[in-house]
Amino acid sequence: MNNTKLEKLSEKIASKGKILVAFSGGVDSGLLLRIAHDLLGENVFCITLDAEVMPRSELNHAEKIVRELGCGYEVVKFPILANKNIVKNSRERCYYCKKESSKILKKIASDKGIECVADGVNQSDFDEHRPGIRASDEEGIWHPFVEVGITKSDIREISKELGFRFWNKPSSACLATRIPYGEEVTRERLTRVERAEEFLKRMGFRQVRVRMHGEIARIEVMEEEFGQVFGLKAEIIKELKGIGFKYITIDLEGYRSGSMDEV
Repeated sequence: MNNTKLEKLSEKIASKGKILVAFSGGVDSGLLLRIAHDLLGENVFCITLDAEVMPRSELNHAEKIVRELGCGYEVVKFPILANKNIVKNSRERCYYCKKESSKILKKIASDKGIECVADGVNQSDFDEHRPGIRASDEEGIWHPFVEVGITKSDIREISKELGFRFWNKPSSACLATRIPYGEEVTRERLTRVERAEEFLKRMGFRQVRVRMHGEIARIEVMEEEFGQVFGLKAEIIKELKGIGFKYITIDLEGYRSGSMDEV
């Protein structure tokens, strides 16, 4: 099935002639970029928007992938905290973010004579609360994976079959998703959760989130790693309290994408 989907995807990408890819450094946009570059070569350009909500490790990873590809690439500053609608952090936060970021991407594409701007949104994204998709649709951003019916699991399978080393990279999301709706997105809060998560990754946890509830850190890891958390309890408590959290907890439901949307 994936071969058929891959063939359809390749046909649609090739038909565009030129394309600008919104590249986050994740598996989804990574696969899109690799396929587009293989098909269109120098007619592919990619942009990574460097916002305060993007972990530095993700930005570094994105730059590494693009250097390996050798395609046209630019990192563009996206001062997300200047947007009051994003900072106030309503349930529509992602809508305002995507609305603004889509306009930036379209302007860059226009300046380069590129008509098509594509992203890595896939069919599985519609299973979650994603108001940003509505905003990107309004701005005419193309979702090639959605058009072909490709899911997140398809993307990982195709990436593995094609030998892309990033096929099993843990999923990431903007740091604002660690802050409950209604609580302002501030640089201090973003920095705190980023430092906490980077520490836990250095301790060996691959898929991890630190959700911030005031002075409480709610740690999400895969259930099979619960034992590892308790084995490193002293180190984790010391580090996260040093970062500024007063209470350190582990979520017994384990890691799940979009857990803040459950409230």
